[in-house]
Amino acid sequence: MRLRRRPPDFILFLTVLMLLSVGIVMVFSSSCYYAMFPPFNNPFHFLIRQSIWAIIGLTAMFLMMNYDYWHFKRWAGALLILAFALLIAVLIPGIGVSKLGAQRWLNLGPLSFQPSEFAKLCLVVFTAYGLSRRPERITNFRQGMLPYLVIMGLAAGLILMQPDLGTAVTLAGTIVLMLFAAGASLVHLGALGVLGAGALALAIWMEPYRMRRFLAFLDPEKDPSGSGWHILNSLMSLGSGGLLGTGLGQGRHSKFLYLPERQTDFIFAVIGEELGFIGACLVILLFIMFIWRGLKVAITSPDPFGSLLAAGIVSGVGIQAIINIGVVTSSLPVTGITLPFVSFGGTSLVFTLLGVGILLNISRYSAPK
Repeated sequence: MRLRRRPPDFILFLTVLMLLSVGIVMVFSSSCYYAMFPPFNNPFHFLIRQSIWAIIGLTAMFLMMNYDYWHFKRWAGALLILAFALLIAVLIPGIGVSKLGAQRWLNLGPLSFQPSEFAKLCLVVFTAYGLSRRPERITNFRQGMLPYLVIMGLAAGLILMQPDLGTAVTLAGTIVLMLFAAGASLVHLGALGVLGAGALALAIWMEPYRMRRFLAFLDPEKDPSGSGWHILNSLMSLGSGGLLGTGLGQGRHSKFLYLPERQTDFIFAVIGEELGFIGACLVILLFIMFIWRGLKVAITSPDPFGSLLAAGIVSGVGIQAIINIGVVTSSLPVTGITLPFVSFGGTSLVFTLLGVGILLNISRYSAPK
């Protein structure tokens, strides 16, 4: 494939750097008081770790920005096999590491690794490659959609066993949007949506803690010190920020530890409290900017593989951001999922930035403005 390289999409690149900068600042602001106490005893603990992961992620992003994306075609099958191997390995006692009741991590010396984040990107690459090989088959459910739905279902099932409903939903939504971008029948997608909603309801009903979270979402004040604690404190954090916020580092709910998971799942509530309604809206605007520029790259890509790969990367980030903000604003039931680029979390940040690097590389070959 011989195409002329151009500079990567500067607006997309700048948007990612701005989101990453907001994240590093807010991780420190939300965690410095909490980190002063054992077992950390260092107010800079989370800031240092997030900065290290950000450097690793930016390095991966720059490498992928200069690694021609079509080379991933030859690695698609191997990446899929490796992803499934790691998803199985993390469930094996003695290999997978359990934290807060979930077995989602593998230890790599002093660092931990979350295979589900790696698997999301691998499935996007494989699906983009498969759909681009035989694009005419996409309207045929059995030949064009079913193989990718089966693979997605197996991966989502393994992720649910960890358990991690938020990541499983993000993965499923990403693959479905890629099928839509490839030209799948709206009738097939509609039926798939109904089945997916039923499967989601079943997954919630089968796990008592998920059912408690769902009931708390419907009426959080019924159990304010139990299942409704997350939602109520998240809303109080957002509401106390007002229009302009209490000021950077002045968030009372995060500083006095009322808000759970303040530096990870509920960091958007800290943004709303400290930076106010305007600051929260600016963060949402940055995500909208990211989605817009990413979709532009997908639409103007020179080949179907690049187009579908870009669509998958953008969809994954967009869905995850929508779910996280929806949870924090009590628009969706509580599920443990981070805000891309912003929340504390090494594996998520590194693979999100790696995916952005691939997206920026595709933009180098996309049609000019």
